[in-house]
Amino acid sequence: MAAESTSPLQPPTAPSSLPQYPEMILAAIEALNDKDGSNKSSISKQIEAEYGELPAAHTTLLSHHLNKMKQSGQLVMVKNNYMRPDPNAPPRRGRGRPPKPKTALPPDATMSPPRPRGRPPKPRDPLSSAATKPSSAGSGRPRGRPPKKAKTISSAPRRRRPLVPEG
Repeated sequence: MAAESTSPLQPPTAPSSLPQYPEMILAAIEALNDKDGSNKSSISKQIEAEYGELPAAHTTLLSHHLNKMKQSGQLVMVKNNYMRPDPNAPPRRGRGRPPKPKTALPPDATMSPPRPRGRPPKPRDPLSSAATKPSSAGSGRPRGRPPKKAKTISSAPRRRRPLVPEG
């Protein structure tokens, strides 16, 4: 019984005969050959007509791969239409300020190792740090709030006034 199980899971299917989505998208754009580019629905219809059997999540996969290809620069989006980028166009510049060009060092110069990150470690000998305690540059007052002064007790008790006025 252990050798033969009837699990509700489907057996692993053979790899699909479909090419990868980026390849199908590029082929569909080339087949449509619009000068203004092709929109998502026309690309989807072209892929369906060419390959027939597509997964149930075809529209989601198509949207995902179109966005991914647009971000990587394989496709350009103009007025809701996707097209291949112009090969003569300059490459897209990244965001932010470009880095400064590195100055070339003379060949005989040696580089010192860079400083390590973070705070330098404390010395191993605790007595040496107590002897070389840095003095504060400020006044001779101690840090923080001063302690409260103790109340002085007088010998004669004070007479309190009554809360309610008499008479």
